[in-house]
Amino acid sequence: MDTFEVSTDTQCEVIDVTDQVSERVPADADRVTVFSEHTTTGVTVNEAESRLLSDFETALSDLVPDSGWRHDELDDNADAHVRSLLVGPDVTIPVVDGSLALGRWQSVLFVECDGPRRRTVRVV
Repeated sequence: MDTFEVSTDTQCEVIDVTDQVSERVPADADRVTVFSEHTTTGVTVNEAESRLLSDFETALSDLVPDSGWRHDELDDNADAHVRSLLVGPDVTIPVVDGSLALGRWQSVLFVECDGPRRRTVRVV
């Protein structure tokens, strides 16, 4: 089990963390789970093409308006919680011969919904 930190620069941001995850794959693993320890972030697998990442950020913002949520009465970030619910906190990836068994265009993506912040990601 290992962790790494991700620093984000904007409220809604998608960051390719494939290299950080790959560095933490145990030699004897047959799979790893990548888990975000935060309720306003997510982890997913998809293509890390810059225009697609920008489109995804825009889609999350368009799907979930910034205001009008009851949870905002507590801490004014309900939109971030709802966006992260759509993404999910973790992914499990097969490992073959010590390497992530990702498809040709697949990358591990960290999704920030309440930045900018410094976040912790766990690889188990």
